[in-house]
Amino acid sequence: MSSQQLVKFNQQLTRYFYSLIWLLLLPILLIKWVFNYIKYDNKIAKEYLSRFGFCFKAIDKNGFLIHCASVGEVVAAQQVIERLLQRYPEVAITITTNTMTGRIRVAELFADRVTHLYLPYDFPLFVNSLLNKLQPKMLLITEMELWPNLCHSCWKKHIPTFVINGRMSEKSTLTYQKLSWLIKPIFSKLSGVCAQGERDYQNYLKLGVNARRLTLTNNIKFDLHINDSELKRAGELFQSLKLEGRTLLVAGSTHEPEEQVMIDAYRKLSQRFPELLMVIVPRHPQRFESVNTLLTKQHLTFVRTSQAFACNSATQVILADQMGILRSLYGLASIAFVGGSIAQRGGHNALEPAAFGVPILMGTSIYNNPQICQELQHAGALSFIDNSEQMVACCEALLSNSDLHQAAAKAAQTVITQNRGAIERTLSFLAL
Repeated sequence: MSSQQLVKFNQQLTRYFYSLIWLLLLPILLIKWVFNYIKYDNKIAKEYLSRFGFCFKAIDKNGFLIHCASVGEVVAAQQVIERLLQRYPEVAITITTNTMTGRIRVAELFADRVTHLYLPYDFPLFVNSLLNKLQPKMLLITEMELWPNLCHSCWKKHIPTFVINGRMSEKSTLTYQKLSWLIKPIFSKLSGVCAQGERDYQNYLKLGVNARRLTLTNNIKFDLHINDSELKRAGELFQSLKLEGRTLLVAGSTHEPEEQVMIDAYRKLSQRFPELLMVIVPRHPQRFESVNTLLTKQHLTFVRTSQAFACNSATQVILADQMGILRSLYGLASIAFVGGSIAQRGGHNALEPAAFGVPILMGTSIYNNPQICQELQHAGALSFIDNSEQMVACCEALLSNSDLHQAAAKAAQTVITQNRGAIERTLSFLAL
């Protein structure tokens, strides 16, 4: 056996072992499905069976299959999907996600214009069942979700597979290098990778992606478009919550312990700016109740958006416990904190507040979108903070100096304007 044959044998053996792990996990996954069947209605549980390769929906074949892991990826891919709907109105689009929150976001953005399925667990039988049902003309994977059996099955079935808005942090690169027997074959089976930044481009090269199949498109998040429904929703929130005369500090996509950091900063800021109102939007809906408990224990006066109570002069905090309203709330903000950045989650999308011309604060954990954050910081639209004291200092400067605030707001929108075009470059690379 030649050295090349030995390498291929070892890679194949590793993938078989990987599939065996999924097989051993099957009883746990079935128990999880039973739990969902009990917890949710039958329709949701039935849809969740697509994780096992079952699909009970009527689906047109030979369409685009687009995988978005969760909410963030759905939002990032929104304009690419919109462009495909415009250019190919007769071609079906199926979007897969891993999470229920991702499914909800797909429904909010696209309604019945696309079909949603949960991505099957990465076991060959499940993956092939879905691919045989859909027979997609192309698979687009948003950002970084590379599943060995999914990519292998597409390669075997001659389904072109592309990574769009490809992200590859140093941390992920090191992890993939340690799993090279399993991961490296994936890159030889991809039809192409559209890297969102220079860091990502270089890391894909390190991992063995052929330079001819790799291109730097920039980040499609720069092509963010605020639609009319989001602007309308912002106006409705302003009226229903009675926000006239209040200055909003919006903390979006927060994780523990970021809510506590925000509370500590707010207590100090409100002494100088009594009209200040803090809005907290937890990243995950399962944390709504825990944040509610935190605010109660802190003896803060707050309202929940789901309860439709209006604010009064004594209201200190709004807990946004509904999905899909974060962008609209950013549109009402004077200052925005983007979460996942103090909590060491890599930071979420700073371009959403930037699109509304809102000055931005973030922690220093920005490995999910380093290029975006660096562009915004360099322009003067974003400030990095590590704790509540630094947050207080930045907010005081912005709230007390209108010229500084206006300059930061203008810089945010300028950064977006100057970096648009990634979607066209992506579609051009895909030859669409």
